[in-house]
Amino acid sequence: MPSFKPVVAVLRGLDVLRAVNESSESTVGSVHAATGLDKATIVRMLETLEHGGYVVRTGKRGTYAAAGRTLQLSSGYNFHERLQAAAEPIMAAFRRRVGWPSDLAVCDRDEMIVVQTSREQGPLHLNRRPGYRAPVLITSVGRAYLAFCTPARQAAILDRLAQRPDVAPLDRPAAEAMLETVRRQGFAVMDDIYSSREYESLVWAMAVPVIDGDHACASINIMMLRSAVSPETAVSQLLEPLRETAGQLAEAIRAQGGVPEIYSAA
Repeated sequence: MPSFKPVVAVLRGLDVLRAVNESSESTVGSVHAATGLDKATIVRMLETLEHGGYVVRTGKRGTYAAAGRTLQLSSGYNFHERLQAAAEPIMAAFRRRVGWPSDLAVCDRDEMIVVQTSREQGPLHLNRRPGYRAPVLITSVGRAYLAFCTPARQAAILDRLAQRPDVAPLDRPAAEAMLETVRRQGFAVMDDIYSSREYESLVWAMAVPVIDGDHACASINIMMLRSAVSPETAVSQLLEPLRETAGQLAEAIRAQGGVPEIYSAA
């Protein structure tokens, strides 16, 4: 338990910095939409971050971008780099085996971070690189992780989602019923609305958890064209290879000392 209350101003500043860092150009309005903070607070935070060298004004009036100094914030942390290197040959071999790309993702609070991907050249080329943050409740990687993580972790994530102003209101019973279905069938699929929004309904995904011990520490998906692979075909032909690859990735993660506490604590 912490010995003092969090410094709210610091947390708000970090929320603003993250929002700016996730976009090539940000405005007060876009940061407000991403964080829910009032615009006067956002302006103060942006000017403070600019003074500290973490944010710069772009050439367009009223827009901001992350500055190079933000790189110093992660210079002491290399878990992603180590896991990328360990996962790359496993995921490349899986792509050669099935012909479709995959993403390996870990959970960060209430979002999934793509750690490694095999989305490069081939029949499906999509702009998702390591570091991409994916919604946890509507993506296949998020659902697969959330359904198989610890009960405390799952409850904490759903609690955070219920408090976020930038996501749709959480229907807790419906979410829990969906996760129970994922647990029962052993895999998750991408939400149809997300597929429509991100891929014009041309692409869908199936994912399984990467299990370390008794619970998920990560998840891996497989991305497919709807016109080429039906759900029935994916389950009958691709699900078992996907599970085998998840097992290999679990061994790779254990070899790296496991997923850091910041990604596994409730």
